[in-house]
Amino acid sequence: MKALVQHAVGESPRYEDVEDPTPGPGEALIDVAAAALNHRDVWITKGMYPGMSLPCTPGSDGCGIVSAVGEGGDEGWIGKSVVIDPSLDWGDAESHQGKDFNILGMPRAGTLAEKVTVPIANLRDKPPHLTDEQAAALPLAGVTAWRAIMTQARLQPGDKVIINGIGGGVALMAMQLAVAFGCKVWVTSSKKDKIGRAQQLGAEAGFFYVDAGWGKQARKTLGGGADVIVDSAGGPGFGELVDALAPGGRIAVYGATRGKWPELLPAKLFFKQATIASSTMGSPREFSDLCTFVADKKIVPEVDRTFPLEKGAEAFDHLASGEQMGKVVVKPG
Repeated sequence: MKALVQHAVGESPRYEDVEDPTPGPGEALIDVAAAALNHRDVWITKGMYPGMSLPCTPGSDGCGIVSAVGEGGDEGWIGKSVVIDPSLDWGDAESHQGKDFNILGMPRAGTLAEKVTVPIANLRDKPPHLTDEQAAALPLAGVTAWRAIMTQARLQPGDKVIINGIGGGVALMAMQLAVAFGCKVWVTSSKKDKIGRAQQLGAEAGFFYVDAGWGKQARKTLGGGADVIVDSAGGPGFGELVDALAPGGRIAVYGATRGKWPELLPAKLFFKQATIASSTMGSPREFSDLCTFVADKKIVPEVDRTFPLEKGAEAFDHLASGEQMGKVVVKPG
C-alpha cells in the first residue's frame, strides 16, 4: 500500500510503498477514506516532539471503513464507517492520562496511509451527517477542544467565551462546540478574514490580538469580561487574556505556540478568583461524548483544503504556513 513516511528530521514525508498492516488481537484494519493533519505532524518533521521515533507514518486523524478484525475482535465492526479516537492507552483515570499514553501517528503507524490498524476500543461510528473529509477533521481537534472547554473549563450554557487565535482546528472546534452548547463566543485573530469566517460560523465578533490593550476592550465589550477563555498560544499575549477575564473566570490552556508566559502580577488572577486549567487530548469517555454531541447538534468541522495523499508534502507545507482556516485533509486514492 501507499503511505507517507517521515524518515528524518528536516525532511518532508515521502509518498512510498510500505507493507500492508495486519490487525493483531483486539485490533481492526481500516481502509482510510480521509485523514487530517495536525500541528503535531509538522512538529515531528522538525524534530520538535517528545519521544521522536523515526521512520514513522504520521497522522492522528482519520475515518474509513473497517475491512477486517484481528483475533478475538467483534466482527460486527466489519463494513462500518468509523472515526478513530487518536488517544491510545489513556489509562484508568479521567483526571489525567496514564504513563503508557501515546497518540496515534508516532510511534504507532498513523492514518496518512491507505490502511491503518488501531485497537477496536478506539473506534466510534462516524456521525452520519458528515462527509469523509469532515469526519476526518473531527478526532484530535475535537477531543482536545471538548476536554479543554467542557471538562477543564467547566463550560455552562450562557457563558461568555473568548477563543484566542481562531483558525486552527482545535480553536474552531472549541468555538463551534461552545456555540452549540448555548454560549456567546468571541474570537481573536490578526486577520480580518478569519474573524469574518468565525462570525459566519456563529461567533459574535472578534478582536485583533496584535492591538495593545485589546483585553481591556474585550472586558468592556463583553460587559464584565469572559467567563471562559481558550488559549493555545501562551507567550507575551497571555496578560491580555487575564485582562479580558471576568471575575470567577476560567482560562483553558492546551498549547504554547508563542512560548513562555510573561511576568504576570498574581493579584490580577487571585482578586478575580480566576482558574487556569491545563489540558491535552482526552479520555475515551470524552471522545464518545464528543461524537454523540456532534451527531446530535449536527456540528460540521471546518475543512480548509483537501490534498491527495501523493501530494502530502504540499499539505504539510500549507499547514505550516499558518494560512489555513480549519483542517487540512489528505485523501488516499
